[in-house]
Amino acid sequence: MNDTKTPRILIVDDVETNRFALRDIIAEMGYQPILTENGEQALRIIEKFQFSLVVSDVAMPVMDGYELCIQLKKNPHTREIPVIFISAYDDPSDVVKGFEIGGADYITKPFIPEVVKARVGVHLKAAQAGKELQDLNRKLQHSVTEQMEQNEKEKKNVLYALIRVARENANYDETHMERLSKNCRILAEALQLSPKFDKEISDSYVDTIELSAPLCDLGNVSIPSSLLQKQDALTPDEVKVMQSHTSQGARILRDIEGNGEFNNFIHMSKEIAHYHHENYDGTGYPTGKKGDEIPLAAQIVAVVGEFCALTEDRSYREAYSLEEALAIMEVDAESKFNPDIYGIVKKIYRQFV
Repeated sequence: MNDTKTPRILIVDDVETNRFALRDIIAEMGYQPILTENGEQALRIIEKFQFSLVVSDVAMPVMDGYELCIQLKKNPHTREIPVIFISAYDDPSDVVKGFEIGGADYITKPFIPEVVKARVGVHLKAAQAGKELQDLNRKLQHSVTEQMEQNEKEKKNVLYALIRVARENANYDETHMERLSKNCRILAEALQLSPKFDKEISDSYVDTIELSAPLCDLGNVSIPSSLLQKQDALTPDEVKVMQSHTSQGARILRDIEGNGEFNNFIHMSKEIAHYHHENYDGTGYPTGKKGDEIPLAAQIVAVVGEFCALTEDRSYREAYSLEEALAIMEVDAESKFNPDIYGIVKKIYRQFV
């Protein structure tokens, strides 16, 4: 009877003859009875052992059966244990009270062994069925979560494949995406330490911007390579086509997102793709947003993106040094970039990769 798989049933009654009678009934059913004299003792025992059911008298010294049940139902670790009351109280109000406080059943004394067996059996089966249903729900939820994670992984694979095409169209250095990603993370971590941004930038935000930043120029997949790689000055019409990569990138991300659940990665990626060419003074494109109207992630990518572009080789020039790049950015920093963000860039730019 010490098999840990055998249901363990706690019998709580201050009358010895009742305890022993119930013990014999429970043992005859093939279950493991544990005996105690009052609710207070019962609570101490339940802290040490796992029980499938509690059979309790109502009228007991120290702590009665009702209070025992109330305490069990308050505790998230014990609230699912069924409680059967066996009591000499047969007034309907007593029975109703037993159910109101969470009791599973109420048997009046003198009890009939066959009735006790039937009620105990029913509630043990119900409890087992409930446990199996919870286990099934957990397995189902795990399966659904795995499937959702797989779907998100596949979406990211598609997006990064597209951005590689966009990078090749623009003839960017092959390390551009990696540098942009890492440097956005470095800047976001630095902003996280600033009182101005610490409430908006969480650890999760830092992780997400590292993944989302390379998708800023996703819309370049829709721009002709000849235009992206053109070294002569662009005509006004060509400028409009080039600038459309922001809206095109956001559209692609909306299409991939579909009607699924809110996703921080896709949401931030859309904001970055759409608004990373907005200027802090409102002179940027495509919408002319200014100041804090521009999503913070897009502001971060804007300043890091320009720094990375200036410090990388292009077909028409060699890379600038870190100091040269910062000097170039300084000329129009007040109009293009958030001054608080740019101020932090000037302090940490040597940490950039």
